[in-house]
Amino acid sequence: MQLRLDAADRLVELVEEQRGPVRAEEAARRLFALRSAPVALARSLLSDVVEADARLAWSGDAVGLATPLGAGLRLEHATYVVVDLETTGLRPGSAQICEIGAVRVRGLELAEEFQTLCNPGMPLGPGVSALTGLNDRKLRGAPPPTRAVQQFLAFAGDAVLVAHNARFDLAFLDRETVRLTGSRLAAPVVDTVSLARRLLAGRVPRASLSQLAWFLGTSVQPCHRALPDAQATAEVLLALIGLAQERGAETVADLVALQATRTRRVWDKRQLAFGAPQRPGVYLFRDRNDQVLYVGCARDLRARLRSYFRSEKLRPAVEAAVGATERIEWRVLGSELEAALVELRLIRELRPPANARVARPDRHVWLRRRGDGVVASSQRTTVGPIRSRRRAQLAARALLAEELERPASALPRLRRKLAALSDARRFEDAARLRDRIDALEHVCRDLERLARLQELERCLLVPAAEAGHVRAFFLAGGRIAAERTLPPGGGAHLEIEAGLAAARRPGDLDLDELFLVARFLRHPPPELTVVPLEREAILTATRATTGARHGL
Repeated sequence: MQLRLDAADRLVELVEEQRGPVRAEEAARRLFALRSAPVALARSLLSDVVEADARLAWSGDAVGLATPLGAGLRLEHATYVVVDLETTGLRPGSAQICEIGAVRVRGLELAEEFQTLCNPGMPLGPGVSALTGLNDRKLRGAPPPTRAVQQFLAFAGDAVLVAHNARFDLAFLDRETVRLTGSRLAAPVVDTVSLARRLLAGRVPRASLSQLAWFLGTSVQPCHRALPDAQATAEVLLALIGLAQERGAETVADLVALQATRTRRVWDKRQLAFGAPQRPGVYLFRDRNDQVLYVGCARDLRARLRSYFRSEKLRPAVEAAVGATERIEWRVLGSELEAALVELRLIRELRPPANARVARPDRHVWLRRRGDGVVASSQRTTVGPIRSRRRAQLAARALLAEELERPASALPRLRRKLAALSDARRFEDAARLRDRIDALEHVCRDLERLARLQELERCLLVPAAEAGHVRAFFLAGGRIAAERTLPPGGGAHLEIEAGLAAARRPGDLDLDELFLVARFLRHPPPELTVVPLEREAILTATRATTGARHGL
């Protein structure tokens, strides 16, 4: 199922890249990595993909983009079904639908309604229960999501689907629809979020359902239950259709086009990302003089690079960098961890202008004694390093010289002083002291965390870019002491010994790399294996990793 959806996305991208229909033979070769594909075989391979996706259509023996849905359907003659879902979480697959509500709009008037609870087959989290008022007891006798979606599809028929933030709701509905029918929903979809952003730009601060319901004065107020939210969305839809007609919209296709993201200047540069693989790696945006403007990393290079040309939410510096980019260079790596480390090192080396944070060890500061007080200094001491100079300066102003060795010991004294200042109504002095206490608390937490990380001695194993190889990162002394690629077979012994020898040698602390690795240790991706710095443990884990990857 997921392979079919991925193939459809790749086929749409291929048609966009060719700027027109693509011959079936070429499409089959590109999608399925075939050396050659006769027309009959190519059509057979592609037929399921094309027929299951409303964006695609056959044009003779070529595949092209379909005619926009709803092209001849007038707004006042269309039947709309406004749907809202309540779910156990945010991601289809790991989360499930727990309620469906829908309202039919016919002749631009509210008509029939549909509502059902769903038994998600998993307990509701406390956050979901508090938000919706639902609980496991209420859902126990409800139909499973697949049956509930089947009932909803019978209610919706061939109507135009409408949802507030349709991308979210349609992701859940598509997942269940593919299970039922083998294909995604083919109806035109109207997203009231996108439509409101376009039609009410500058008139409402946000396009949330509650904000729009208040602004447009709907009779039903959204309350995080499916049917009331669908009712409110239906009223919002009718108001937005009226505004769209004032702008000349006549058909459903006009409405869908009106809600579409405004084309950005960089859209024409999207071909720079064509060919990027679905692999981890780093990428560099280069201008016409081949200067690096921006460096990033991704778990999926193809998806990440495509997002730069489809999203509206880029920082101004990144938007400018994308606009000036003439070439995108990418380097395929074996894992997300290795990509993040390479990105960090490239940013340090190249200092691209569009990267918000340039990691520079020379910016770190330490706390040291000066007279009877404490100052933040670039001179190395036992108290540090601290990445934020501003936070270190505030913490230093709160400390006495005798408290420097144990900064946390100053907190009780400072809190008593803060209480006394508040009681004396010296609020400005209390506010300044509060900021210093807050900074000191952050510094103490960072120093404690740093001390724990410096004591870690581990080997991190991830896939290497080369098939069958493993990339090993030797963590010791607060730094990545060595990186080795472990080949299959006996050659891994020599690489492991070299890595262990490097880990035993003293070296300088690398704070940024250490905290980056710590982030992966807190939330390890599935491909990461962490073992002690012991030869046999590393060898055993390496064999297990390569064996699992080859299905042994």
